[in-house]
Amino acid sequence: MKNLVREGYNKAAESYSSSRDQFSNTKYLEKLANLLQPGATVLDLGCGSGVPIDKFLIDKGFEVIGIDISEIQIELAKQNIPNTEFFVKDMSELKNGEFSVDAAVSFYAIFHTPREEHQELFKKINSFLPEGGLILVTMGSGEWEGEEDDFHGAKMWWSHYGAEKNKEIIEKAGFEIILNEIDTSGGERHLFILARKTS
Repeated sequence: MKNLVREGYNKAAESYSSSRDQFSNTKYLEKLANLLQPGATVLDLGCGSGVPIDKFLIDKGFEVIGIDISEIQIELAKQNIPNTEFFVKDMSELKNGEFSVDAAVSFYAIFHTPREEHQELFKKINSFLPEGGLILVTMGSGEWEGEEDDFHGAKMWWSHYGAEKNKEIIEKAGFEIILNEIDTSGGERHLFILARKTS
């Protein structure tokens, strides 16, 4: 399934990137930005082409490190936002303590990894952050796992729990939830969670 996701985003990269503004992420990013210290470093898991999320963060004066499973998305990110660290990397293969950052974000990406791995993924993200470090993520609003044949002209795969289970996963990984909201922009439903690492 990981190969399907990688190949799907490689194929759909430019089409997907050009349609990203259908989702109104700005109000959530503003909430995160208001909680971060000036010059904070943010890790973006599933960064795609770097636009609009990483561009927003950099324009606010933050440092960004982006990872994505798609080689073509990373190529686009490097073109869109030069002088920023972007790496081809599968988030499900991250190691504890692999990064040291002030916050982590992940938009429309975690649900492309097997839901059985989400608990462990958030524990790893926790290990990247100091006490009080922040996460802002989108997850599934309802439980579903399956494949779509035409995602911007490519096959794609999703795997996610519902909102309550997702909230439980994040709290069990050592986070205190600040914001927990179902967003319906772009004609879709996604769970947005902003949370802080607890001691």
